[in-house]
Amino acid sequence: MEFEKEVENEIKKMEEIVKKIKLKDPVATEVYNLALSYLIDAKHFLEGKDFLRAFEAVIICWAYIDACLHFNFLEVPEEFKDYFTV
Repeated sequence: MEFEKEVENEIKKMEEIVKKIKLKDPVATEVYNLALSYLIDAKHFLEGKDFLRAFEAVIICWAYIDACLHFNFLEVPEEFKDYFTV
């Protein structure tokens, strides 16, 4: 699969995940909002065909969400847990 398609798939997957995230601790609100901002950036870069930056941004989004899961600040549905390191 070519890189551009992989980037697009990662962004779509993350969009699906963020729709179903439940915030368990309000202390994580700011970090969660940062993750959402990076997802928005990823989509912007994808539209501009800047695939490397789009990939970087979606991975940063993933990392923020993954960190929040480790601290038990967020909850994701069981179907997405294998996507993260928790």
